Amino acid sequence: MPEILTFTPNPSIDVFTTVERVVDTRKMRCGAERRDPGGGGVNVARVIQRLGGDCTAVVMAGGQTGEMLRQLLAAEKVPTACVGIAGHTRESFSVLETGTGREFRFVLPGPVITGNDWQRCHDALAAFDPAPRFLVLSGRLPPGAPVDGYAQLARAAAARGTQVAIDTSGPALAAALEAGVAIVKPSVDELRELTGQPLTDETQWCAAARQIVRDGRARMVALTLGGRGALLVERHRVLRAPALPVKMVSAIGAGDSFLAALVWALNRGAGTGEAFRYGMAAAAAALLSAGTGLCHKEDVERFYRDMPSHAATLE
Repeated sequence: MPEILTFTPNPSIDVFTTVERVVDTRKMRCGAERRDPGGGGVNVARVIQRLGGDCTAVVMAGGQTGEMLRQLLAAEKVPTACVGIAGHTRESFSVLETGTGREFRFVLPGPVITGNDWQRCHDALAAFDPAPRFLVLSGRLPPGAPVDGYAQLARAAAARGTQVAIDTSGPALAAALEAGVAIVKPSVDELRELTGQPLTDETQWCAAARQIVRDGRARMVALTLGGRGALLVERHRVLRAPALPVKMVSAIGAGDSFLAALVWALNRGAGTGEAFRYGMAAAAAALLSAGTGLCHKEDVERFYRDMPSHAATLE
């Protein structure tokens, strides 16, 4: 049985291409396309597999695109358990505007699922015996899923002794935190939405994250700051690391790579500081790949080795 499970209720086929300039009305002749299996938990599983971790991706998938998703995951040698649904797995479309370096991302809502679909997800996750050490719940919930869907899964996992990491937003995130998790990985915008506060500077970011920990909603808050790096907040300390200097190809999947490496390292018995540095290294490595190519192990290890001057600092 795997040591780490990821669950992606709304996975996607991620299509990436390039164009000189995005304009309205006219046809835009694009560059060669690439297709990757996508969705938050899928991306996390892909990275953990590349790092040598023991991980299985649990997905809800259906239709021809669902079959393509399974094939793409098999091609990357990611063990997968699929909960079949009637609807078609969604596609997402990303375009790099080569003339400016800007990225455009078009994200479809995904298929509508039923209460029976959701119950089968519960059953699929509960069927793993022994229970995994970590369960990563990642991505937005699909239409039809209960708002407290992740909260339900978090409670069930915790009752089996599994540590839960959550990466989502909006009401689903708020509900999951009320249930309590081990790790939450919001962006600053997601933390603003969660708290209803402007959170304009680092002092306010730390205070908001500390409040989540004090309230018992999460043991660890890993707050990603984009080009400004990241914060990791626990009850008795805050770790801060700036972003590594990287010539960015694409920012897509950097947050998923960060969470994957963090959980992978913690599962190996790494301390919080070491796991945080691996997360930073993976996020930087993801910037080197086009679209949802994500990070590669050799780049993660190289950035981790070269990180002394950028190491997380205790505050």
